Amino acid sequence: MLNAPYLDGIDPFAATVRSITEPDPVHAALRAAGSLVQVDAPAGGRAWIVTDNALAREVLNDPRISKDPAFAPPGWDRYTAGLEQTAAEQPSLTTLDGPAHTDLRRAHAPLLNPQRIREQSDRVHAIARKLLTELAAGHTEIDLMAGFTTRYPLTVLLDLLGIPLDYVDQAADACRRMLSSQPGAQGSAIAALTELAASGLGDDGQGLAAELRDRVPAHTTQEQLRYHLFALIFAGQLTTDAALGTLIAHALADGLHRNPRGEGNIDTMVRQTLRQHPPAPFTLWRFTTTEIDLAGRRLPARAPVLVDIQGINTDPARSPGPDLAFGAGPHFCVGAQLAQLELRAVTAVLRTDFPDARLTLPFTELQQTTIGGLQGSRLTALPVTLHS
Repeated sequence: MLNAPYLDGIDPFAATVRSITEPDPVHAALRAAGSLVQVDAPAGGRAWIVTDNALAREVLNDPRISKDPAFAPPGWDRYTAGLEQTAAEQPSLTTLDGPAHTDLRRAHAPLLNPQRIREQSDRVHAIARKLLTELAAGHTEIDLMAGFTTRYPLTVLLDLLGIPLDYVDQAADACRRMLSSQPGAQGSAIAALTELAASGLGDDGQGLAAELRDRVPAHTTQEQLRYHLFALIFAGQLTTDAALGTLIAHALADGLHRNPRGEGNIDTMVRQTLRQHPPAPFTLWRFTTTEIDLAGRRLPARAPVLVDIQGINTDPARSPGPDLAFGAGPHFCVGAQLAQLELRAVTAVLRTDFPDARLTLPFTELQQTTIGGLQGSRLTALPVTLHS
């Protein structure tokens, strides 16, 4: 067996700032090096990155490759690597595998399946309309990245979970602190989000938080339940935020929000945005639980593995078919239907209520930034006027 090629001088985890029209050269470089390549990991040692669609789906379904941080390389710093606690310390959808993950996913999935999300369509459209109308009132120009793309998905999530909307500002502040490099910031943010999530768990709770409480495995503790709700809130906001800014920017620049061709056109816009600008450029870390052979290459036990979602989705040679914007396999994003509804709703509301909306600077001057690690890119600002 051969070792996977090593890319020296390529850092997929570096913080970047570039124009919205400037392609990310890292993904093309990874793809050109082979279907499985090695790079330097932020927490030390080597990491293996999968750049081929078929191989990615094999990895995402391989039970020998675990999401449990307990299998991370010895000596990895959890904060440097951006890892959750181990599955034993803090069981969650993103750390469990096998039957335990299946049981927990079985509790979540009915809350967010296609039928349930379709039933929420009117509520989500109404929230998008209300927030945009409030922002437009009395303001000639607004920055949607500052005043909308974070608050909108959080408002939707808290509303559906049955958490008072008075907590939206607190939730937005906590989500920003989750991405901070300041010592203790993430811990305090998790505590804040888990605490506000508890307000949806009262005996008279009518939202999805109370429903999840009644569906989780019987051995789930109150602390674990609150963490599951934290994960839904933070991941749900993060999934929609970045894609939302990019979607709106393209729609306004191209005048697509004025296109009268209906829902099919909106669905196409959303799918293209998610394919080209997925919520995360890579999967979360996975680790081999034993020495394995992959694509004719030998990986040691506890090897950290990533799938290059953005690189695979944007590969010019990729065959038509489902993309990897929300992953694949047992860990396919449980909130994918809600994220897509939120994106469609904003586009539809812009079309019906704000047909004269436009960017207030040239599209090519918009900048996108990443903070490094596994985080995706996000527009630094999105200045618009919603009325002529």
